[in-house]
Amino acid sequence: MTDAPITQDVLTIPRKLPVDGRTNIVGLTRDALHVALIDMGTPEKQAKMRVNQVWQWLYFWGVRDFSLMTNLAKDYRAKLADHFDIALPEIVSKQVSADGTRKYLVRIAGGHEVETVYIPEEDRGTLCVSSQVGCTLTCSFCHTGTQRLVRNLTAGEIVGQIMLVRDDLGEWPEAGVGTGEQGPRLLSNIVLMGMGEPLYNFDNVRDAMKIAMDGEGIALSRRRITLSTSGVVPEIARCAEEIGCLMAVSFHATTDEVRDKLVPINKRWNIATLLDALREYPRLSNSERITFEYVMLKDVNDSDADARRLVKLIAGIPAKINLIPFNEWPGSPYQRSDWDRIEKFADIIYKAGYASPIRTPRGEDIMAACGQLKSATERQRKSRAQIAAETGTA
Repeated sequence: MTDAPITQDVLTIPRKLPVDGRTNIVGLTRDALHVALIDMGTPEKQAKMRVNQVWQWLYFWGVRDFSLMTNLAKDYRAKLADHFDIALPEIVSKQVSADGTRKYLVRIAGGHEVETVYIPEEDRGTLCVSSQVGCTLTCSFCHTGTQRLVRNLTAGEIVGQIMLVRDDLGEWPEAGVGTGEQGPRLLSNIVLMGMGEPLYNFDNVRDAMKIAMDGEGIALSRRRITLSTSGVVPEIARCAEEIGCLMAVSFHATTDEVRDKLVPINKRWNIATLLDALREYPRLSNSERITFEYVMLKDVNDSDADARRLVKLIAGIPAKINLIPFNEWPGSPYQRSDWDRIEKFADIIYKAGYASPIRTPRGEDIMAACGQLKSATERQRKSRAQIAAETGTA
């Protein structure tokens, strides 16, 4: 299997806004912002300082209006407003589950929609972020995989999801108060496990995560960020070197025959090829271990033999195995494994020396659980098509 260059005909919209030509400043890296400020007319000797000032207003204080950046001169603030915009995606709707999970339907440029999910827990608050509109991988157990891929999200649209949820949680610092003085963070962790395959939108995901990790802004540790991939092998080492976050892999099967059906990207990079890349990741990224995500599908991948094969396959890889009870969705071809079967599977893995937590399903009542994300527009489109087919009007 060769590591051929990855090419996808996927559009990422430009930063320029079509209405007035101003550039959206959200999502620009420090280097890009430095260049943009110089191009605007900022003296080169002042540019580094101006980058720091604007950066802190955007990503530490959460300010959305240049006129409020009070340590900048009024004429400079006006100049910024003439050249730049502070544009975030729009929250179309918010649903709150009985367990406290919040699902946001977010509209981005072009009228497209993605879903973002916030999961509160006793010791953390995790945000599940989307990286693409739809998905190209067509994993057969995943609701998002039934939605066609439209385009990549920009870095600004990815980091914008974090900023919008911090808005909703009221988590930007008060004037004169540091984040550490306000108690534990409500949004403390990010998982790139929403809509899309993050490694097929690598540059934008990397830039967004660098903004999120920057110590003078949102300031999340790289160990608080987990990127989940279905197995885009050539980009795994690049992720270690250029992002350095934790890595999770959507594994879900212990033979190529089964994984080819569940995760079709396996036909390009099979289990052996994927595991070779994952063995190197902890060393390259200085991460402690790989998380293997394993959705439990009744009579498909949940036998004792599967559990024993899984243990043999990951031998030598520092690992944790997250067992995910399948979250059913309308029209799904699979069923959730019986609970006693999941527990027996977990026990085999645990006795082999690996942590094997069974993930508690969250937000199922609002279709916010793992594998259930899909934009409302796409759901409606499918419903209309089904109705037309059933009535013979298609």
